Amino acid sequence: MYQTISKGIITSYVVGMFLAVWLGYYNLFAFRSGRFAGGIISVAVYCYVYSCLARLYKAFEIGICQIGEVIFSQLLAIGISDVAAYVECCLIARKYVDVLPGLLTAAFQVAGVTVWAVYSKQYLIRHVNASRTLVVYGKEGVEEFVQKLKQKYSHMFAIDELISSGTEKETLYAAIDRHDTVIFYEVEYGVRTGTMEYCLHNHKNLYLTPRITDILFQGFCSSTLVDTPLMQYEYRYLDDRTYRFKRKLDVAVSLLLLVVFAIPMLVAAAAIKIEDGGPVFFRQRRCTRGGRIFEILKFRSMVVDAEKDGAVIPCMDQDSRITRTGRILRRYRIDEMPQIFNVLRGEMSIVGPRPERVEHVREYTKELPEFVYRMRVNGGLTGYAQIFGKYNTSAGDKLKLDLMYIENQSLLLDLKLIMMTLKIMFLPESTEGFQETQSKKIGKWGQKMPDMAGKRLYR
Repeated sequence: MYQTISKGIITSYVVGMFLAVWLGYYNLFAFRSGRFAGGIISVAVYCYVYSCLARLYKAFEIGICQIGEVIFSQLLAIGISDVAAYVECCLIARKYVDVLPGLLTAAFQVAGVTVWAVYSKQYLIRHVNASRTLVVYGKEGVEEFVQKLKQKYSHMFAIDELISSGTEKETLYAAIDRHDTVIFYEVEYGVRTGTMEYCLHNHKNLYLTPRITDILFQGFCSSTLVDTPLMQYEYRYLDDRTYRFKRKLDVAVSLLLLVVFAIPMLVAAAAIKIEDGGPVFFRQRRCTRGGRIFEILKFRSMVVDAEKDGAVIPCMDQDSRITRTGRILRRYRIDEMPQIFNVLRGEMSIVGPRPERVEHVREYTKELPEFVYRMRVNGGLTGYAQIFGKYNTSAGDKLKLDLMYIENQSLLLDLKLIMMTLKIMFLPESTEGFQETQSKKIGKWGQKMPDMAGKRLYR
């Protein structure tokens, strides 16, 4: 309820500011006849575009996002909406219209959302009580999961008890009765089904970490044969015809990116060369659709001999191997820009699962045989795991995120994820490195492998 009111307040303010400048100034240039109707339609379109972008970037999510992220999300939504409205005005008027009134309005909009974000968050923390929360776990790793929840969402979840899913039913149900919210962390199906029914019957807020099969169910559609309801699975990602429009989108977006980022890429290349005189590009063998191996292209962000003798040493927090130029490139994802050429060559798509190193795929599939499912589509420059995960997200969680994309892929979803990438590029936490223990574990996978470029790891 509080978030709905908060959303209404800021939407009214942002759209109200636009309405004032549009009807008071820009509408006079845009429409010579039917001025009132044209103005109302323009404001309605602006309201729709702003609301869609704000939802896409989670600009209303005061509860789950930090203040800085909310303000930046609002800045993106307002900026894109204002620019679109200004371009609309110039096109309709067929001449340049003074941009200054629009810039002043945008400044007031950003100032307003900043004040709104700060005070809304403070009010939420002070006056909205966190829900008493029970975590039911079925495997190890729950402590790290709970720690992350407490760090970011302590104002939402008051986690005061953890209990194993193997606990006797009476004890487990008694613990559930004492709480308002229940989170299932990696709970096995047999226990989960009965316990979920108990939670729903007693009106508990319920969260759960999905199993691989849960995500695969998203690829099913409902069907009936005779009088029997059935769920039919469609192999959409195995049909090459479904990639026809996706490939056209890949080429179009890649060419646009080359034009937009041409100068930043040239500056990055020059900076890398000037700093230590080493090669500008870094090549690495990765796996894409069907297990095909290719060489991914990146701007070099580490010292020349970062991985000696072919050893796999993933990047850690505060890694000393990263150059000064490299820190800037990684911070804003500029080091990934050369992969545009991989997309143009057809080795990658703009949107898809991140292509993993050959060594990582080999080891991940030993622990998670389902990991090969993510190679049913081309690897991507951006995607679910890149947007909703981090560099150091576990292989299991990356797999689940990528399968969510694979089972729901569409051209509209690709466009949505491309738009969301604009925000993720500026969030530092999405580039967090591995902790030292994680890096050492993965480093053990670095036995030198023969050159397999152009071949397939799996058939």
